[in-house]
Amino acid sequence: MAPVPNPLEALSREQLQQRTSLKWNSHPADVLPLWVAEMDVSLAEPVAQALHRAVDLGDTGYPFGDGLARALAEFAAKRWGWSDFPVDRTAIVPDVMMGIVEVLRLVTEPGDPVIVNAPVYAPFYAFLTHADRQVVESPLTEAGRVDLDALVEVFRQVRTTSPRAAYLISNPHNPTGAVHTRAELEAIAVLARQHGVRVIVDEIHAPLILAGAEFTPYLTVAGSDDAFSLMSASKGWNLAGLKAALVIAGSEAVDDLARMPEEVSHGPSHLGIIAHAAAFRHGGDWLDALLVGLDENRTLLGDLLTEHLPQVGFLRPEGTYLAWVDCRPLGLDAPDSEDNVEGDLAVVSDLAGPARHFLDHARVALSSGHVFGAGGRGHVRINFATSRAILTEAVTRMARSIG
Repeated sequence: MAPVPNPLEALSREQLQQRTSLKWNSHPADVLPLWVAEMDVSLAEPVAQALHRAVDLGDTGYPFGDGLARALAEFAAKRWGWSDFPVDRTAIVPDVMMGIVEVLRLVTEPGDPVIVNAPVYAPFYAFLTHADRQVVESPLTEAGRVDLDALVEVFRQVRTTSPRAAYLISNPHNPTGAVHTRAELEAIAVLARQHGVRVIVDEIHAPLILAGAEFTPYLTVAGSDDAFSLMSASKGWNLAGLKAALVIAGSEAVDDLARMPEEVSHGPSHLGIIAHAAAFRHGGDWLDALLVGLDENRTLLGDLLTEHLPQVGFLRPEGTYLAWVDCRPLGLDAPDSEDNVEGDLAVVSDLAGPARHFLDHARVALSSGHVFGAGGRGHVRINFATSRAILTEAVTRMARSIG
């Protein structure tokens, strides 16, 4: 079988601009979009074939069966050594965030605290707030990892005031790209058990582990039996428009999962289930080629920032295709400027500080750090899942805008 070419180099800018999805349509044509988590890639051929076959058959009805769970089980065994993946403890949900909300409804009540590690994926704030849960922030370390000492204090505080609490983890962490180690996850499990906090883990970026890191599924660590994981192929294979995800319950969370309303399973798209199953089962070669390209782009981005914007801080991500960049040394966060007033954390597209500057003066769209919560102000998140040419042009534009 011929090797799969780098999917990040398969499409020209002109081809990408023909897309009708969010990334390439939210800004004028002169803007380079390196913000929302869509990749500038060709579709994996096994996924395309599965979708074409379904359309040719008119197979566009309701989803059925456990095919997605079995496909993920095969992938998990091969990639992560998770040989006892619990197919019988899974449920399909529309997507990871909607699945998180549904799990929270099983294990918490309105007004209950949900702890997150800030800065963190901005929609956590929106979805938790709209679900009438109280967001409680626990800070990351300067290295962008979970601060266990801070976390235990937050656990203690919330459990003194609430009979229930949950802890929502991003693994790998978005936006810093930290891939939590087994030791870190084991420590989290111990703390959560000690304080009676239910753990829910967003593992949507699990397929996107870059060279030098190793992914540990949370449900494989000791003490995780009452936890939940949510997984999907949407980030790994760029399938966000084909809705599907899985909730996986720990062995002590089966009764909770059984209470999930049947109508939740009606939300995933049948074509989404087909596409995601094909990705997990047959998309490994494409994913491997993508990971090589992402690793090259990670290095390229670091080199470009060192050359053109040496003042900024760059956390080298271990996973995802997202880079967390500290632009505070550039002085673009003047608090008295109307252009730098922070908006609502729940609005992912809100801009302030450096992200506003780079859009207005460099015509580069980045995610604004402030929407990721405490510790995010003065930062930007860069999506480097694009071609080398676009990534290079974006950083050089950013540098020119500083003067």
